[in-house]
Amino acid sequence: MDEVLREKIALFRYGLIAPLLNGQVDRVTYLAETSAKRHQVPVYGEKTYAAKTILEWLLFYRREGFDGLKPGTRSDRGKSRTLSAEMQDHVLALRKQYGGMPVTVFYDYLIGQGHLLPGQISYATLHRFLRLHGLLQGERAPEAERKRFAHDTVNRLWQTDASEGPRLKIDGKTVRTHLIAFIDDCSRLVPFAQFVLTEKFEGLRLVMKEALLRRGIPTLLYTDNGKIFRSDSLQFACASLGIQLLHTRHFDPRAKGKIERYFLTCKTRFYTLLEAEPATSLAELNERFWRWLEADYHRKPHAALDGKMPLEVYLSQIDQVRTVTDPKLLDTLFLRRATRTVKQDATFSLENRLYELPEAYAGRKIEIRFDEHRVHVYEEGKAVAEAKLVRFADNAYVKRNRPPLSFKELQAQGGDSDV
Repeated sequence: MDEVLREKIALFRYGLIAPLLNGQVDRVTYLAETSAKRHQVPVYGEKTYAAKTILEWLLFYRREGFDGLKPGTRSDRGKSRTLSAEMQDHVLALRKQYGGMPVTVFYDYLIGQGHLLPGQISYATLHRFLRLHGLLQGERAPEAERKRFAHDTVNRLWQTDASEGPRLKIDGKTVRTHLIAFIDDCSRLVPFAQFVLTEKFEGLRLVMKEALLRRGIPTLLYTDNGKIFRSDSLQFACASLGIQLLHTRHFDPRAKGKIERYFLTCKTRFYTLLEAEPATSLAELNERFWRWLEADYHRKPHAALDGKMPLEVYLSQIDQVRTVTDPKLLDTLFLRRATRTVKQDATFSLENRLYELPEAYAGRKIEIRFDEHRVHVYEEGKAVAEAKLVRFADNAYVKRNRPPLSFKELQAQGGDSDV
């Protein structure tokens, strides 16, 4: 199974465990309802899953992150993953001695103290083994029931959307701008917002990365059903960061009330300033907008906050904020993804451009991840090669190992051959 399919399956599994992960639902009720449903699963088709399977996925995610939800290949394939009878007795004796220890900690203890070799058995195998013998008492009790979103803490829920912005004259042409923004449900603080020229994923990626770096990681992200908000790239990034992506019901504009109210505030309090002195470039528009956002909106008493300022409320709970520990990680999480079959001349096309790879990739099906600056080949979740944009002037002088084309193939290519 290739990496793209493994990630799609992992994304499906994350969708099932996310309500449990974020404490949105009563665990018993949710597991009963979810295990009773039939689910349309990538690759596998329609399936049902037992409650214990869903709980195992939850444990895998907490232990290994998004990668823990991907189906094998396993590094220990072909080797025994069972314990000998003697080792089983030894593990049971240790478990009875350390019965109050959470199983996750107990697993690390067994490996750290040399009772088990790394990779000898998986965490899931140990968990099933202890459950079979009734020795899971070290597990934490389920969290308290939460029947609705908790909007009283910062970064619990962000809303995001895009709105039409003011028009600009660029190179003599009038163009429409679009404002992409995020707003924190609790404090009404705007983690980041920016005007862009198109409503494509590149703009959303730019704004969301900056929002995460400036104001931390939300638990829930709520948006509409627009194309960029349903993209695989956004879903993969959210799952990797532990963010549950939620979408409004179709034709339900009131569901995004806070972000819509913010856009109205921008129109009445910022756009009116542009009428007297229009911006002459996109860069100027954003600079003036950011100054207004920080000096006016964030520092103005808000009626919904009992007269407090959005920045004041946010800073009062700064200890609740989960920050991005590795900023470079965001560069890879938000890459767009696709699969391509490399031609025999080691080239492939992407968005009307031709790219080339080393000849070893000729004829292979590859996974690529890319942005507007670079295109990489990925294998098993890691970048292994960078594709180069073909420069036809240079390639006219490069010899390639390629089979001769038949007359039929030339006709299929419409005569556009570089041989």
